[in-house]
Amino acid sequence: MNRYIKIIFGLLIITWMGFAHATDIPLGPGDVLKISVYGSPDLSLETRVSESGSISFPLIGEVAVGGLTPAAAEKLIASRLQAGGFLRKAQVNILVTQFQGQMVSVLGQVKQPGRYPIEGKRNLTDMLALAGGVNTQGADTVDLIRTRDGKTTKTRIDIVDMVRNGSLNQDYDLAGGDLIYVERAPVFYIYGEVQKPGTYRLEPNMTVLQALSAGGGLTQRGTERNVRIKRKMPDGKLESLKARLDDLVQPNDVVYIQESLF
Repeated sequence: MNRYIKIIFGLLIITWMGFAHATDIPLGPGDVLKISVYGSPDLSLETRVSESGSISFPLIGEVAVGGLTPAAAEKLIASRLQAGGFLRKAQVNILVTQFQGQMVSVLGQVKQPGRYPIEGKRNLTDMLALAGGVNTQGADTVDLIRTRDGKTTKTRIDIVDMVRNGSLNQDYDLAGGDLIYVERAPVFYIYGEVQKPGTYRLEPNMTVLQALSAGGGLTQRGTERNVRIKRKMPDGKLESLKARLDDLVQPNDVVYIQESLF
């Protein structure tokens, strides 16, 4: 990722830190809730939503809160307290202190891979920022795998292009269970009569000449004539191709710079 992208991710992290606790995210198994009832401190408790999506609340017993927003769960508990004759007018407050039911996985070439809770409305760049951004070996594209209405889809998104052009239509809102995967950036290999033979990141539309520059340029014995590329073909066979300086380098190409005969 270039410097501009890192700055964007840094700003996203700062923005995220200023957000209040979520009020529009459905509760799910594992979420930790701190519940209080105005004027009735004996009814206050901290509890965890069970795997079945319910909690046990004083006086009214099991309450199914899974799939409800905190606000809807507050109304449900209040109505149960009033219907049971325990309180005339119940004012319930729920604070989600730990989200577990709504988690997004961020994997691959990010600085801090792992599972992250959705606290409030979160989109793709928010979650990448929470994971520390793409590391130096990460590609410019990410894969977003989502399941909606029982159907799983995979979308590839060019993050650099999206930010550079200010086109955020693919900065999708996320939901629990979504998966973000950042692949390793494509590479090429260069050896022979170059100053710095080795493995290098393959930039978009990179030419043989640019690959030669990445390798530090020619040695005193090197020549730009008769450059060879060893490339694995679609049938799996490895072929040695004569390359021109303006030819495009492909992922995993091996560029060989020969020694000058003169």
